[in-house]
Amino acid sequence: MDLLKIKSPEDIKGLNENELEILCDQLREALIKKLAAHGGHVGPNLGVVEATVALHYVFNAPKDEIVYDVSHQSYVHKMLTGRIGAFIDPARYDEVTGYTSPHESPYDLFEVGHTSTSISLATGLAKARDLQGRTNNVIAFIGDASLGGGMALEALNYAPELGTNFIIVLNDNQRSIAENHGELYDHLAELRNSNGQSENNIFKALGYDYIYVEEGNDLRQLIKAFNKVKDSDHVVVVHINTMKGMGLPVAEAHKENFHFSAPFDVKTGAPLHIDVSEGYDDMFAKRMISLMQENKNVVTMTAGTPGAIGFSEDRRNICGKQFIDVGIAEQDCITMSAGLAKGGATPVVGVVSTFLQRAYDQLSHDIAINDLPVVIVDFYGGVFAMNDVTHLGIFDVAMVSNIPNITMISATNAEEYLAMIDWAVKEANKPIVIRTPTGQMRNSNRKVETDFLRYEVVESGEEVAIIAEGALFHNAAEAAQILKAKGLNPTLINPRILSAVDEACLDSLKDYKHVVTVDNGILNGGFGQKVAGYLAKYGTKVTCLGLKNEFMDRFDVKDVLLKNNLTPEQIADVVLSE
Repeated sequence: MDLLKIKSPEDIKGLNENELEILCDQLREALIKKLAAHGGHVGPNLGVVEATVALHYVFNAPKDEIVYDVSHQSYVHKMLTGRIGAFIDPARYDEVTGYTSPHESPYDLFEVGHTSTSISLATGLAKARDLQGRTNNVIAFIGDASLGGGMALEALNYAPELGTNFIIVLNDNQRSIAENHGELYDHLAELRNSNGQSENNIFKALGYDYIYVEEGNDLRQLIKAFNKVKDSDHVVVVHINTMKGMGLPVAEAHKENFHFSAPFDVKTGAPLHIDVSEGYDDMFAKRMISLMQENKNVVTMTAGTPGAIGFSEDRRNICGKQFIDVGIAEQDCITMSAGLAKGGATPVVGVVSTFLQRAYDQLSHDIAINDLPVVIVDFYGGVFAMNDVTHLGIFDVAMVSNIPNITMISATNAEEYLAMIDWAVKEANKPIVIRTPTGQMRNSNRKVETDFLRYEVVESGEEVAIIAEGALFHNAAEAAQILKAKGLNPTLINPRILSAVDEACLDSLKDYKHVVTVDNGILNGGFGQKVAGYLAKYGTKVTCLGLKNEFMDRFDVKDVLLKNNLTPEQIADVVLSE
C-alpha cells in the first residue's frame, strides 16, 4: 500500500487481513528507518504496530475515544491519522511530537507524557459520554508498566462503577523502561503462563470482564478480540502479550537501551553520534555506589527511571538490595523514602525533574512536615534539559524551594555537585533537594566551600552584582567578563541555596547601584524573587532574569535564552541599564 495515501483510519478499513499484515510490515519498516535516523521511543512503538492497526481497523476514532497512556507508544497511531508524512519524509520528521497532542490532530485527545493517567482520563470521557447520552466506545491503552502507578490502580478500582462501555487494553510487554517491579507484574506473569485462565485474576475480582490474547503481535487475533469487546455494555480488560521492540533484533535483545534511543545503526544498534564524555548521571551513580559501599545504611531509590540517573543494569547489580526501584510510582517512592529515613536508613532519591511534580503532596506532607532527612537529587532541571511540553524541567525550583523545611541547593560544576551529594548524605540531617547541573559538563579549580547554606562570592567587585544559579551561572560569568572590558568591576555570586537567602551576603550589597539575579527556571517563585524581596527594604535596585511562566514545546534553547535576556551579552546589558 502507498503509505502516503493514508489520510485517516478510514483508508485502511477496506483492506482484508492479508493486506493489513502487509501494511503492518510497511509501517514497521518506515518506523525503524525514522527512529534509526532521528531517534525516539523505539521499543514501545515497534511492539504495538499490530495492536494500533487493529484498534483503528475495528473502532471508529475519533468518535470512539482512545487514550494512550504516557503516549510514547502513539507513533503508529499518528501514522494512521493523517501524519504519515512526518514518518517517511526526513524533511518532515520534526513536524510531530513524540506524544499525543490535540494541537496536531483531533484523533489525539490529550497532551500526555507522564505515566498512569489513561484509565482516569478515559473514565472521565466515559462518564461525560453517559451524561450526554452518547454511545461511543472509550478505550484506555496502557502498558510499559504504567499499570503499577498509583493513579492507574485508583482508576482501575473506580471504573467498574461506571457500569457501561469501558475498555482497557493492557499492553503487557513485561517491561517498564527497565525491568518491572512489584507483585502486580508477577500476577500478570501468572495470567500469561496460564493463557489467561488462572482463577487468581485481579481484573475479574474487581468486576471486569477479561480477555487474554497470547499472541499480542498477531493482527488477526487482535482484530478478533477487539471485535468481541466493541460496543460492550460493561467494563472489560483486553490483556495482550506483546514483544517490546518487535521486528528490530537489537531492540528485542536490548529492551532497556532501546526504550528510547538517539539515532543508531539498525544492524548493530550502535549510536551514530558517540559521546564518550561522562555525564552528571554517571557521576551521580558512581558516587552513590561508593557511598553505599562505605555505609550499608545508605540506599539509592528511583521510580522507574534508573537509566536517567546513571544506574545501568550492571550498576544496579553491584548495589543489590541497596538500590530500590519501586516502578513508575513517584508518590510511593517519595513516601517510602520518608519511612526509610524515619526507620534510620539514609535514602537518596534520584528523580527526573518533570516527574518530581507527580509527588508534590508527598514532598510536603510526608517529608517536609515530618522534617525527615531524605536526600532528593533532581535531574534534568532548567532550560538546558528536555524540551517536550510534558517533560519541562523549568518549574522545579518554584515548586520545591518554597516548601517549608526543605533545603534546595543547586550546583554549577562537577566538583560542587559531588561535594553537595557527600554533604547531604553524610552531614545535612535534614530534607535536602540537590539540583543536578544540566547542559555541558563543567569543572572548576575553585575550592568548594561546603557551607552550602551560604552564597559563594566568586568574584568581589563593587557597585553592581550578578547572582546566577546552576547552569546559567556560566552565562553570568561571561557577562562579568564583558562588563570588566567596559571598565566595571562586578561582584559575581553563586547562590547555591535556592530555598532561602544569605542575609549577610545580601546585606553587603545594600548600597550597590544594581543587583541582577539569574534563575535557571521560571521567575515566579524562583530564588531571584527572594533576593529582590529581601533587598527591597534597602531600596536596592534588583532586576530578576529568568523564564516566563509558560508551557513551551520543543523549544530551541538559543531562542529561549534570547527571548528572556539570558545570553551573556544580554545579562551584561541588563546590568548596565540604570
